[in-house]
Amino acid sequence: MKSAEVLSELLKRRLLIVVGKGGVGKTTISSVLASITASQGGSALAMETDLRAPLAASFGQAPSMVPVEISPGFATMVLDGRHALEEYLQIVVPGRMVLKAVFASKLYQYFVQAAPGLRELMMLGKVYYELERKPSGQRKWQTVVLDAAASGQALGLLKMPEVAHETFGESIVGREANNIVRMLHDQRLSAVILVTTAEPMALAETIETEASLHQLDLKTAAIVLNRYKPKSFDAQDLARLKRRTSLRRSLKHLDHLSALANQELERTTQAREALAMLRAQTRSPIIEVREYRGLFGAELVARLAADLADTEGRAAYRG
Repeated sequence: MKSAEVLSELLKRRLLIVVGKGGVGKTTISSVLASITASQGGSALAMETDLRAPLAASFGQAPSMVPVEISPGFATMVLDGRHALEEYLQIVVPGRMVLKAVFASKLYQYFVQAAPGLRELMMLGKVYYELERKPSGQRKWQTVVLDAAASGQALGLLKMPEVAHETFGESIVGREANNIVRMLHDQRLSAVILVTTAEPMALAETIETEASLHQLDLKTAAIVLNRYKPKSFDAQDLARLKRRTSLRRSLKHLDHLSALANQELERTTQAREALAMLRAQTRSPIIEVREYRGLFGAELVARLAADLADTEGRAAYRG
């Protein structure tokens, strides 16, 4: 399958769950996926699980528990389990005074803090609500992009609905959990995307996470190799540069330039080795996303979105 076709298939899913080790750029990739959807005339909601809201901050927005539009068709919000629970209770519990008393009670406060997995379940319940249960008259999203927590926490989040369904059976909570389980396992609806860089620890965690997702019967739709450094020269080119005596006479800092070139060569070699490792040890399509030094925030997202929207020759996949 061609790269453009694979990306097109990804963007047909209504829920994109972006997972990766901290620091690999999954928030940027989440923004890029939402941005591409919006640029193609769709509507995308990027939901971030980090209460500091780095995705919103990269676009100059303050954290918000309700959707805030960043650009036409592209909105973002913070996903918080406690807030989602209170929002849910406002739907099912009649009367403001009753709710006010519930929220103020010590028993409620203790329950929220102590109940295992409650926040995770409510977070995914909010995702399900935004996708499937928005009332008529409210904006419906073509795509929801979930910028999940770091890999270990994300796996815990994705496990929780199955545990809750087994625990609570056919009760209200159990049925809601089962709805979420079906949402996550429907490959026509949902896709899990892993993000990594070429660093060894990030690669190892990605390979391990893919295996853990497989054990949960969740297929990884794609692995994004972020900050990929494409090869532009090799060791022979560098050797020829050093042998040119005319350059050595005209360039006083040739040795320093050569050292910098060596560093770049090491990084491109590491990137190629990382790509080979992913091809050998994973079973998922691989997307290479190149590095842009000096670009950050909205500017970086726009550049990467433009690259990925024109995937032919820019992104490589293996089915």
